[in-house]
Amino acid sequence: MTVTASDTAARAAGILSRPATINGLTVPNRIVMAPMTRMFSPGGVPGDDVVSYYARRAAAGVGLIVTEGTYVGHESAGMSDRVPRFHGEEQLTGWARVATAVHEAGGAIVPQLWHIGMVREQGQEPYPEAPAVGPSGVRTDGTEGTGKAMTQTDIDAVVAAFARAAADAERIGFDGVELHGAHGYLIDQFLWSGTNRRTDAYGGDPVARARFAAEIVAAVRAAVSPGFPVIFRYSQWKQDAYDARLAETPQELEAILAPLAAAGVDAFHASTRRYWLPEFEDSDLNLAGWTKKLTGLPAVTVGSVGLDGEFLKAFQGQGAELGGIDNLLDRMERDEFDLVAVGRALLQDPNWAAKVLAGRFDELAPYEAASLRTLS
Repeated sequence: MTVTASDTAARAAGILSRPATINGLTVPNRIVMAPMTRMFSPGGVPGDDVVSYYARRAAAGVGLIVTEGTYVGHESAGMSDRVPRFHGEEQLTGWARVATAVHEAGGAIVPQLWHIGMVREQGQEPYPEAPAVGPSGVRTDGTEGTGKAMTQTDIDAVVAAFARAAADAERIGFDGVELHGAHGYLIDQFLWSGTNRRTDAYGGDPVARARFAAEIVAAVRAAVSPGFPVIFRYSQWKQDAYDARLAETPQELEAILAPLAAAGVDAFHASTRRYWLPEFEDSDLNLAGWTKKLTGLPAVTVGSVGLDGEFLKAFQGQGAELGGIDNLLDRMERDEFDLVAVGRALLQDPNWAAKVLAGRFDELAPYEAASLRTLS
């Protein structure tokens, strides 16, 4: 039997249109907007343009929006005054407007809560006058920085900042939170042996390196209602170390993820650069697939969905490649993972989700570099 382009489009629409549940939140479909830093919020305040940016994509059918990274209320959390903050009266008022607009458009939204840690030292426009902090004062490139290794007082302050931000997110109307534990930022700096050289309870084996993240998760879980979703984003790779790995084996990965699940994570967002690549030898499972298998929790996959015309190749006589839509749909039918996050394709085309969910693949255009920052 010959499978036509229209057959595949209908299959995609059916599979991706299914609702998904994360704790007390049910979203209408399997498409997630990935977090993407844009630096369009002077003073850290999301304005009218940010409101319309998210509302437009919610109106076009994105099931769950994860905002760009937002700085938690700690003096060393960020390095740019144009990245939104998730603390302060004016900033939270702006975010409340975003949440309201997304809900009025029929969508669901969670903020991504962020502390960049030692990456402050590698930024171009650091603010404010506060030292960078990290588990060991080591930059993600492995060099010694001028920042400081965190004391227990520092750790407690950052944990409290994440908890306050999560409580504020629920108070102003968001549907959950995502904790940014990926890409070489602060939480990930504790998880990764390359930046965590501590010899106390927060360093050493994978379980010890996960303690800081688990304490943040537990504090967030205690600060919000039981049904409020807590999502944890993590990655093997770092911004300047694409070959870095938290875990070389499924057993090492389980040692990291199990304490986080026990602390209260409701879903994991497993960040990879190419979602179709296997994570470990002797298995086709990607990082999200292994995450779901090891924890039993919902998992979000991400990595080049919709880029370079991957979704179009099956409809242009070039055959479905590994990154194409058929591969993604096969994995979702096998319940390898539960949701799929889309990033830059949604920057270029706010109506991307609506077109895919309606099977209008003939209207999709290959991604071209957008004039927006996509670093998170």
